[in-house]
Amino acid sequence: MEIKIGHGIDIHQLKLGEPFYLGGVKIDSDLGILGHSDGDILIHAIVDAILGALSKGDIGTFFPSSDDKIKNVSSVIFLKKALEIMIDLEFHINNIDINIVLQRPHINSYILDIRTNLAKIIDIDIENISVKATTSDHLGFIGQGKGIMSTATLLLIKNP
Repeated sequence: MEIKIGHGIDIHQLKLGEPFYLGGVKIDSDLGILGHSDGDILIHAIVDAILGALSKGDIGTFFPSSDDKIKNVSSVIFLKKALEIMIDLEFHINNIDINIVLQRPHINSYILDIRTNLAKIIDIDIENISVKATTSDHLGFIGQGKGIMSTATLLLIKNP
């Protein structure tokens, strides 16, 4: 059996009045994620994990922030492209483990919605997607409420 492990990370600034998406789910908050696209750091981390596992570069390889055509677009588009590459190479995702680090807003009430949405997009069982949220205990720019970070680790398995 051929397996590949991928790990992705994304960090963005939080800013008043910006939209706030995680895993394609709109989060109700006065703060939002500043980004060229919709700033969905969780999806960005997954995309980097998929592309990294396949040695295909990173999200910027396919969707550079200098490209005005992707200004304010849904990051789900990026995930679908990474999945298309993965499927073309005859792999599938076995499981994903995601961490989100932010001081506020609290997002625990959104985790099931995020997992459900990702399971639908990726076409895997929700039990194979873990999403965890934590704070940085008021340390650094994240702890000051100025930023947010997400990591994603996943296992790809070659199709039989």
